[in-house]
Amino acid sequence: MKKTTTLALLSLLFATVHSYAQDKSNSYQRNFKYGVGLSTGLPLNDPYQVNVGADARVQYNISENYSLTFTTGYNNLSVKDGASIGYIPVKVGYKTFLFSNEFYVMGEFGGAFSVTKDANANSILFSPSIGYGAKSLDISLRYEFLKDFPIVKDNQPDNGLAQIMVRVAYGFDL
Repeated sequence: MKKTTTLALLSLLFATVHSYAQDKSNSYQRNFKYGVGLSTGLPLNDPYQVNVGADARVQYNISENYSLTFTTGYNNLSVKDGASIGYIPVKVGYKTFLFSNEFYVMGEFGGAFSVTKDANANSILFSPSIGYGAKSLDISLRYEFLKDFPIVKDNQPDNGLAQIMVRVAYGFDL
């Protein structure tokens, strides 16, 4: 009788216990995204007038809300009464998505390397930004500071170019 009762209880136990295995269709898959963008902006210091550029960005999504980025490209600063300055920014960043995984804040840090023959304007740079990123579209507004780029302040040479930039990009999963 004990064996029958024990066997009945064990059968009942196994019949009522549900298995809660991980459903892979609902788990987050880490992945890479690639994007190409166009930027334009206004330098906040003399002698610069406008900045226009293009870039490529690789983004590694470490979770649904957090990503690591690597961005490089080419920018051209037009100068009042002089030759423009071309430079290549190389930046790494960290992006945090807010509000339904579309709006984000991002911080980037890196270097800007002059490619203009007569301009020796290499610099470290940092760039906080806010943006909107849908499946294929990315629009962002950023403040960018190039610590060692030459400027004119109070009619004297100085360093530290600040600028406000807008970026529109197309992105896709790799």
